[in-house]
Amino acid sequence: MGNVKEKHAVIRFENGEFQEKEDEVALEYALTIVINGDEFATMVCTPNDLEDLVVGFLASEGVIRRYQEIKQLTIDEERGFAYVELLQKDRIVKNTAKRWIGSCCGVSREFYFQSDVKTAKTVSSRKALLIERCLTFIDEMQHASNDFHSTGGLHNAALCSHEQMLVMRSDIGRHNALDKIYGHCLRESLPFREKVIAFSGRISSEVLLKVSKMGIGILLSKSAPTSLALKLAHDLGITAVGFIRQARCNIYTHPERIITLSREN
Repeated sequence: MGNVKEKHAVIRFENGEFQEKEDEVALEYALTIVINGDEFATMVCTPNDLEDLVVGFLASEGVIRRYQEIKQLTIDEERGFAYVELLQKDRIVKNTAKRWIGSCCGVSREFYFQSDVKTAKTVSSRKALLIERCLTFIDEMQHASNDFHSTGGLHNAALCSHEQMLVMRSDIGRHNALDKIYGHCLRESLPFREKVIAFSGRISSEVLLKVSKMGIGILLSKSAPTSLALKLAHDLGITAVGFIRQARCNIYTHPERIITLSREN
């Protein structure tokens, strides 16, 4: 399912008058994940890159560590189901209640500290990123998303090296966009070491933990952080940079990883 938007009739008030127009809106899609025959979670998401989303979500939840632990993954797009068969049948805890995971940026998403403790990683990389890259990565990510520009209803996430943007994914849920990046890298065996995440949404504790689980040391965002996210970033060794807009930004944690050209030389 490649389409992520649809046209909708609207009444627009502009230049002092009402006009009948068509507008493009982001699609919202429910996907239920079934693992070894048991329903595990229902996610509200954008219906593209669904294999990446499922793999990344399972890795983020600590269900898998490697893509090779999945014996089979089948997406029934019409009915909205993802069927996952794991090689290790007893990996899922029995009697786990089915969870509904909303698209509203974490408000309805349950928070599992036990899973986070098992999968969060402390980052020790010392490789520094040029401040100019912080600014350009956010601009490149935003300009690359045609669906964001036409709907205004999607979050973007991008995996970058210290030199260029490598992979970008979009979704109505900011956490889903990160899971799609995570899943793509696991499926394609792309290493996370010395990488950077550029992100369009707020840096919440959930977002920070997802970046930590990938083992990535630098998180860039055009938006604001939360206090708990910054505490986690400090403890987990992650450089958090927010409010990246119009050649300005705030470096909140581990500023030693962000340098200028003069310091590089």
